[in-house]
Amino acid sequence: MFERFRTSAKDAPYIAGTSVKLIRGGIEYFDLLEKMISSAKHIIHFQMYIFDNDATGQRIATALKDASRRGVRIFLMLDAYASKNLSKAFIQDLKDSGIRFHWFAPILKGKKFYLGRRLHHKVIVIDSFNCLVGGLNISDKYNDTEKGAAWLDWALYSEGTIGTSLAGICIRRFKTSRLSAIETVKPTHLPVSGIVKNCEVRPRRNDWIGRRREISRSYVEMFNNAADRIIIMSPYFLPGQMFRNSIKRAAKRGVSIKVILAGVSDIGTSKYAERYLYRWLFMNKVRIFEYNKTVLHGKIAVCDSKWMTIGSYNLNNLSAYASVELNIDVKNPTMALNTENCLTEIMDNHCEEITEEKYHRTTGWLARVMQKLAYNLLRLAAFIVIKKRE
Repeated sequence: MFERFRTSAKDAPYIAGTSVKLIRGGIEYFDLLEKMISSAKHIIHFQMYIFDNDATGQRIATALKDASRRGVRIFLMLDAYASKNLSKAFIQDLKDSGIRFHWFAPILKGKKFYLGRRLHHKVIVIDSFNCLVGGLNISDKYNDTEKGAAWLDWALYSEGTIGTSLAGICIRRFKTSRLSAIETVKPTHLPVSGIVKNCEVRPRRNDWIGRRREISRSYVEMFNNAADRIIIMSPYFLPGQMFRNSIKRAAKRGVSIKVILAGVSDIGTSKYAERYLYRWLFMNKVRIFEYNKTVLHGKIAVCDSKWMTIGSYNLNNLSAYASVELNIDVKNPTMALNTENCLTEIMDNHCEEITEEKYHRTTGWLARVMQKLAYNLLRLAAFIVIKKRE
């Protein structure tokens, strides 16, 4: 029953009457994003972690510049470390078209490190109505190109009143006081097939510096309230003690927990550290499925075919304490079941289950030492990211 997913006094209520659809990364995502930008009439909020100057980045930049030239106000914010490869000329070209541009800057940064928070959320809001929130960055890696298939990732497309809430989040992050009042415009319903109407949704944020731990609470509530089953997809799965305690309690109640993790990872150290936890997961009867078709980057969870969450948040301390994150919780049986079926199909056809027997058979003592070293290293590095970008 939905009442198992209670809202605490600290949390914003669910917003009724929103239409949503799960969007897979690659062609589907970027075609929809381009249509959204083209449909904009008044204002676009666009906040992103990585924006690369490759074919995909140039395509989206062109769409944004075209929208700006026809009079749409565009507010673009990028993470200053993750998008640092953008040239001054690229940024100036955006500004010359009329786009308002801001960097989200950490305390200190260099070519191979940064110190401080990162703007890790990925959110696009069109006219306070059409929205995309998920894990995808603007880069060829997340698109289907001649070089290969997109990394596996997801976003939630939404139409409805949640757009006003998401626009408000973007405005406060951009710190544009002149936009404190959100304009009411005639909504544009895009021809998106398979959209699920009348969902209850709520935006969820994590920003430890800003004293927001809403996504962390959503996950804890999911584990505490689950009655039957949970499926989690997470590419950098390093749950801290709070989450491990919640997982352990759910498993003891007989809840079936499956995790879809990266078999092919873009961050080798993270994968070593993740595998260090496999023995703990086996002890707590969590089933592990490694996705090997492409790099896994999606962050999504579904519970009891009734509730789901999706966004930028990873189950690790970097997301919990050192990043600005955004998820959307959805309370709707049709949407949750669609998502569960999608994840089940991936587990059945594109994953390898890692059993306890297989792990012990294929993991020698040296690999276990390396896994423990990687795990302890990443525990100490929540605020410092070296060399790699997610």
